[in-house]
Amino acid sequence: MSLRSKALALVEVLLRVPPLFVVDEFLKISLGLPVSTGEEVSVLSNVTDDHVDISDAEAIYYDANFYNAFFFIFLKFLVCCLGCMSALCIFVLCTKHLIIVYLYLMSLGIVFISYWTNVSAIKQIQALTLSATSTQPCASILEDILNLNLKNLLDLDGPGILVIQNFAIQFTLSVIFRNVHLGPRQQTVQKLLPIAFMAPSFLAMLPVPPHLLHHSPVFSVLLPLCLVKYVLWSSAYDVIQVIYAGYQHGRLFVSNFGLSALVETEWIRLNIPCVLRVFWVLRVAEHAMLLLMENYDEDSDEGLKVSTLLAVQSVASMAKSLLVTGCETITAVLGMTSVISFFCHYIGSFFQWILLTDEEEDKSIGTVSAILFYILALQTGLTTLNPEKRFVRLCRNFCLLFTALLHFLHNIVNPMLMSLSASHNPSTHRHVRALGVCAFLITFPISLLVYLWSQHTISTWLLAVSAFSIEVIVKVIVSLMIYSLFLIDAYRSTFWEQLDDYVYYIRAFGNSIEFCFGIFLFFNGAWILLFESGGAIRAVMMCIHAYFNIWCEARAGWSVFMKRRTAVNKINSLREASVQQLDRLDDVCAICYQEMHSAKITRCNHFFHGVCLRKWLYVQDRCPLCHDILYKIDNDPTKDNNSEASNEDNSNQNILLDDEDPDLLLGEGVR
Repeated sequence: MSLRSKALALVEVLLRVPPLFVVDEFLKISLGLPVSTGEEVSVLSNVTDDHVDISDAEAIYYDANFYNAFFFIFLKFLVCCLGCMSALCIFVLCTKHLIIVYLYLMSLGIVFISYWTNVSAIKQIQALTLSATSTQPCASILEDILNLNLKNLLDLDGPGILVIQNFAIQFTLSVIFRNVHLGPRQQTVQKLLPIAFMAPSFLAMLPVPPHLLHHSPVFSVLLPLCLVKYVLWSSAYDVIQVIYAGYQHGRLFVSNFGLSALVETEWIRLNIPCVLRVFWVLRVAEHAMLLLMENYDEDSDEGLKVSTLLAVQSVASMAKSLLVTGCETITAVLGMTSVISFFCHYIGSFFQWILLTDEEEDKSIGTVSAILFYILALQTGLTTLNPEKRFVRLCRNFCLLFTALLHFLHNIVNPMLMSLSASHNPSTHRHVRALGVCAFLITFPISLLVYLWSQHTISTWLLAVSAFSIEVIVKVIVSLMIYSLFLIDAYRSTFWEQLDDYVYYIRAFGNSIEFCFGIFLFFNGAWILLFESGGAIRAVMMCIHAYFNIWCEARAGWSVFMKRRTAVNKINSLREASVQQLDRLDDVCAICYQEMHSAKITRCNHFFHGVCLRKWLYVQDRCPLCHDILYKIDNDPTKDNNSEASNEDNSNQNILLDDEDPDLLLGEGVR
């Protein structure tokens, strides 16, 4: 991407940030709804039965006040909702329409700035003129100009310098307005605009009546305000057309490609993650500047006698304040989520670089970590907590997120370990890198657990972090044990028939531990839901956890166990080949192409390794060579007579064997 393209992309991102600030401001005031602070309860608790007796007139007065308050609250809420919807509509506009909206808003803002600047300047000029005439007769500014009285004109405390400043400001505003306004650009109108902006300054130079000078700012903005209103009314039809065209485009896109495709397309077009990151960084930077200004004022009052310890405490307090204010609204949480996703993505990329892999797992790390953090924020009610509790909850969410990140890193290193050991890779440095990451995934959770248990008392949050940490340690140990078994098998000269059994038992042990931790986390979450902090989002997440991590895992594990037990029973029913039969055959196993020192003989007199045939039986019950039935439940003669027909009918299923799951064929375990 060229520098120009990057600059244009950055400009487009910056153009979409202001609507988010507008929505954020509305959310700061809770969309105009009253926020309960607990004072109402204390007030009502002091009310007794003696205070309930009121007159009819007072009751009517209270009812009128209640309905008035309700009406104003509802009106405020409605205005806030309309403001949020308008900001979101501006946010999703294309770049061309977005620029038009900003030009219109800029021209409108210039009109109001010009008006208030003129009002402020006229008030100050009138005040200075009145104070001067009360002491001695004062000449007008025009007379000073004609007499070249530079002393009075350039007096910093006199009205002349104010007129000159206002001239410069209004001239600058008029030039900007001429270039950005969207109204008709007729030559006469363009020439009159600077005169209209600077008219109050001209009148301030003349000896005009005070009331005329007082109302001059209103007359000065009539022409530019008429242009702004003309643009608004003339563009109303175009605005409606743009909204309708956007609706039609969305409806047709959903009908042709689906809602998910529309969301993904708009997500990429609007570059939402980058916009959210820029919004959050600017929001935090704004708050940091305010804190620095406050600290600077305090330090100035104390004479800048601040020790190093106090400076460090001030920095820590500022960082805490920035984190707390950085997640006080839903939009701020979304921005923080995007920033966290950005960092997690590069953490995944760093470990990818260490492992010398080119997989796309690091991209999913950023996405999944963002989803996890946002769900944690909604589940714990992060935006509704007071600042101190919000900071504590945010730190706890970070701990949970980091333990989940360790699980993602294990998902990266585990396939690498399996491929290095199974492919007999001689590259030593690749093995060392993978083992180094595994050492980190073991030592860091242990260090984290030691620190947390030494600094905090037992709680449901601490139990959850401990369960996730121990689970990742168990998963890494299981991966290392299987890696060691494959390495041992790589240096063996003979076929190791027990390898599959050892891998199965180790993975079954690891999956059982994970399943137990899943049940423990479910009961831990149920305790939080019932006795600590309930909520619909937490209840939904518990249901999802119970279904996917408990029910589905239990069903899948039981299914694999039953398939394995059935396959073992079928293999045990077959004859064992003798040494003489293997010597006379002098062939390899047709499944793994390894020499046979022991084998099973099928009904069709074909020889296979017992473990290879067992893996084959996970897929189907027919001989790999002749497709005859390997195992019969009964001796029904009808089935024997129809074996040829069934063989032909199932030929397509046997041909598709190569498309089956390779983990089943290789016996890589339960999950």
